[in-house]
Amino acid sequence: MNPILKSLSIALGERDAGTRQHSDRVIELARALGAHIELSAGELEILCLGACLHDIGKIGIPDRILLKPGSFSPEEREAMHEHSLIGERIVKAIDDERSDELSAIVRHHHENFDGSGYPDALCGTAIPLPARIVSLADNYDAMAASRPYHPGRPHSEIIDLMSGADAEKFDPDLLHAFRHVIEHSPMRVA
Repeated sequence: MNPILKSLSIALGERDAGTRQHSDRVIELARALGAHIELSAGELEILCLGACLHDIGKIGIPDRILLKPGSFSPEEREAMHEHSLIGERIVKAIDDERSDELSAIVRHHHENFDGSGYPDALCGTAIPLPARIVSLADNYDAMAASRPYHPGRPHSEIIDLMSGADAEKFDPDLLHAFRHVIEHSPMRVA
């Protein structure tokens, strides 16, 4: 890993250990899905780096929002949504030939396949493939992990949500592949 990218990952851990741990789990889930769909070694490297940095923009979110134990007000939610744009700016500033690809993953990891995501309301395959993969891994882990504002959900409930009420948010082919991968993953919650 580029020393600057490694430093950013460490900085995120110093800012918020929970976010860093979440990013580590997202890397593993994304890597497994990427390998399952047979991404090349280079594509897997970009995917894992993007997964590592997907929440780096949370460095710029005020503590009163980032560490809030309850639900967000509409204004706080809007401020939290800025983390993808902050992260994009941070990653674009890295002197690395992969910065553009990585910043696209960071910017678009909250886009939804049905166009309901942010920051650009992209839909379908207009969302970069690595961002669609990170989105699945990010959503699974966000629901699986206990947070101050919600307990972790069991695997069956997460899969029911991702395949039912939230299915439109995800690339259907990737969701199908993810469902297979997660069943055999050490990252699968009980």
